[in-house]
Amino acid sequence: MDFVVNAFRSGGPFMYVILFVMIGGFAIMIERSIFILFRNRIDTTAFVNRILEFIQRENISNAIEFCGMSSAALPRITRAGLAEYGKGDADIQNAFELAAMSEIPKLEKRTNYLATIANVSTLLGLLGTIFGLISSFEAVANADAAMKSTLLSAGISQAMNTTAFGLIAAIPNMVAYSFLQEKTNEVIDEINQNVARVYKRLVASKRR
Repeated sequence: MDFVVNAFRSGGPFMYVILFVMIGGFAIMIERSIFILFRNRIDTTAFVNRILEFIQRENISNAIEFCGMSSAALPRITRAGLAEYGKGDADIQNAFELAAMSEIPKLEKRTNYLATIANVSTLLGLLGTIFGLISSFEAVANADAAMKSTLLSAGISQAMNTTAFGLIAAIPNMVAYSFLQEKTNEVIDEINQNVARVYKRLVASKRR
């Protein structure tokens, strides 16, 4: 633990900037993970099958009520289409599309910031490295012969610590970005496929 504290202190002011950026990235990771992996994760097959059963029985009010039991994106989009059941096919489709345009961006929100934070952390680490080397060489140029090795060692230590800390901050953010992006795409694909199934059943039910 002492080694980590000493390394952080010897890294200079850039370490605090990188730390601030890293904390922001972790906050986004946690918030997005909860929203995508928990709040928007439902038993899709069971949900859609239940909705299709309600539509088959022309029990649309119960289907709408069932959708209202969840705050996930798929039930909310499905509910918007079901609410237009008495209207034309185009109206139902438009309701689905408008609801999707409202809900899907919520799934994608802020995830892209993780890639940006990863890049910024790396660049801040590099910038800290450059400033550390500059200050090191300036100190060596103006120092006594006996102090040169000490000052050079301190400057290189600052440079390497900022690089390392920048990478420590960047790697988790980049991994989290890739993971959450994949999970988001999976949820969106599920939404598109199942909304299409519900729409077809609604249209078929109206024409019976």
